[in-house]
Formats: sequence, C-alpha cells, structure tokens
Amino acid sequence: MHRSPTVPPNSDLLQRVPGSELVRLKPLLTGKQVRSASGVTTVAVMPKPYACPHGKCTYCPGGPEVGVPRAYTGQEPAVMRALENEYDPYLQVQSRITQLHAMGHAVDKVELILVGGTFPFLPRAYQEDFVKRCLDALNGIDSPSLQEAKNQAESAKIRNVGITVETRPDWSRVGHVDHMLSMGVTRVEIGVQTLYDDVYEKIHRDHTVADVVEATQILKDSGIKVGYHMMLGLPGCDAKRDL
Repeated sequence: MHRSPTVPPNSDLLQRVPGSELVRLKPLLTGKQVRSASGVTTVAVMPKPYACPHGKCTYCPGGPEVGVPRAYTGQEPAVMRALENEYDPYLQVQSRITQLHAMGHAVDKVELILVGGTFPFLPRAYQEDFVKRCLDALNGIDSPSLQEAKNQAESAKIRNVGITVETRPDWSRVGHVDHMLSMGVTRVEIGVQTLYDDVYEKIHRDHTVADVVEATQILKDSGIKVGYHMMLGLPGCDAKRDL
C-alpha cells in the first residue's frame, strides 16, 4: 500500500490529470471557483510600504516602520506574495496569475486591485511606473511608457478590464482624480470607516464627513465607480449608530 504523508493540493492534482479526464475532473478540482465565476479574475497588488499623509489612525496596523503596507498585518496572502517578490509589481502579478492557472482558473480578463495605504499619496512617478509594470505583466511585454502599456492592454491575451485603487476622502480631490484617470483607474475604494465626525476625531482620522461627500461627488462626476470601506464598533459607535 502507498500513502501520501499529506493531502496533495488540488493544484498539484490538476497538473497530473490525464488529458482524457481533464474535462470531467477540472470542475471538481478548480479551487475557489467564485474567484473567476463572473468571467473576471481579480489580482491584488501591493506597493511598497509608505506612510499615510496624515500620520496614523488609532486602529491601523502595518506601515513602513514594520515593513508591510499600512492597514495590513503582514499575514494576509497578498502581503506575503508582495514580500516574496520584494514589492515588485510585475513579479506580484506574474506570481498570482501562475497561481490562478495552477488552481484551474481561466485567466483571460483581469481587474487589478492596488491595495495597501493611500495610493495617490505615493510619488506620482512611482504610481505611474507601478501601474505600467502591472500592465506589462498582463501584456507579456515590457513597454517603454505607461501610455504604450495601456495601448498594448487593448489587445493583450490577458485583458485588463479595470484598475482599482484605495485612498482617503481627502486624497480624492480633482487633481488626484484627474491623475487616476490618466493612469486608467476605473474604480476607487474610499476609506470612509464611519459617518460621524466625533468618531473621526477619536480615531485620529483627520478628515470629515464633508470630505467623504465631496470625494464621492468628484469621483462619480468623473465616471469612476466608488466603493466605501466601513468599520463597525469604532470608539464612540454602537450598534444603533453603525446601522
């Protein structure tokens, strides 16, 4: 009798399935099918750790002082992948695509999610190069410029269908949004967290509800999709206020 000391992952089994059985077994062995069920696969990419423009919120882990992006602990899969690739955007995207293929996913349409801190606060040259290198990884070619990378993306085998960035309400002004649009950003996730100014003061958030309203208006007027990050149970909140 032969036995394995561990249960082999589905990705290993998929590599060993005979071609004649692949059609029958692939649906059973494809891991986390919800990731590509819509036809679009998301790929999270992290820029290097960088401080936030206002300092640090009370609840926030991570940051350059501990070597991981702001708002992350370092134990998340996307962070570990970023660390393994020394925050190189090209290598992060390549690594994730390889992993998704091994899990049995069809990777032909990808939405890039740029997570970890306030992306528009990073130096603009770094932002543009970061987006370019992400697109280069999808395109399979090194482009001389961001504009050329965007042009290549229109006919690449792996099609980029969207770019999402995370930011703060007070870093979603007209100038910030215009620059996002120039890079090809299609969706912005705003760190709103709560809708009470007194709570913002308690957690040292350093912006107001009015900033949230203004940011939302600017982004929507610019044709960018908007999502909110919310947190329950912050100091000064209870179930009634959160609802």
